[in-house]
Amino acid sequence: MDLTHYGHACVLADLPIGDGTARVLFDPGTYSHDFESLRGIDIVLVTHAHPDHLDVERLVRLLADNPEAELVLGADSMAALGDGVDIAGDRIHVVVPGEQLSVRGVDLDVTGSGEHACIHSALPSSANNGYLVNGSLLHPGDAFDDIANPVEVLLLPIGGPWMKIEEGIDYLRQLAPQVAVPIHQAGLAPVHQNLHCGLLKNLSPAGTDVIVLEHAVPQSFPTPSAM
Repeated sequence: MDLTHYGHACVLADLPIGDGTARVLFDPGTYSHDFESLRGIDIVLVTHAHPDHLDVERLVRLLADNPEAELVLGADSMAALGDGVDIAGDRIHVVVPGEQLSVRGVDLDVTGSGEHACIHSALPSSANNGYLVNGSLLHPGDAFDDIANPVEVLLLPIGGPWMKIEEGIDYLRQLAPQVAVPIHQAGLAPVHQNLHCGLLKNLSPAGTDVIVLEHAVPQSFPTPSAM
């Protein structure tokens, strides 16, 4: 399995499926870049409609350039796209937490409570889907929800107005994945990105590797079932 981080919450996973590879892209948002030229994408997963996870204009172009790609998202994200997406209806999957589906040979569990973590009680709540891919790779979106299944590779948010790093460390310890990849860092100054990643490495549970990916550089990991 290869993972490529395009900044903030946007990650490409190239997953071995049978004799081929499935390309799964998470959260192409406004704080992310260099994903625009990707081709051969099989699935785009959108956790929620906040612009840092869903850049409507660039997603529409990306789908046009990847005419076979399928789109998995919540109703809030679908509403944010409006009439801009010109793809066949059977390639769009509007989902809620608790659903399980198989798309292009990839098994997807939609996880979480369905709600974005609270930023402030004075603000309205918003939706959020987490995605567990092939029973092993988790992108939680913007929430630290309980996960019943073991997680082998965790895409772990490390900064945002809805969280503090203590919560990220506790979530890492709770799930105890074999690998954690820090994401959702664009709002942090570089010095604080380094600080938060250092805290995660120092306070991670035994058996967990915290691996910081270089921007837009693929890194290979053992296939999760073989880890």
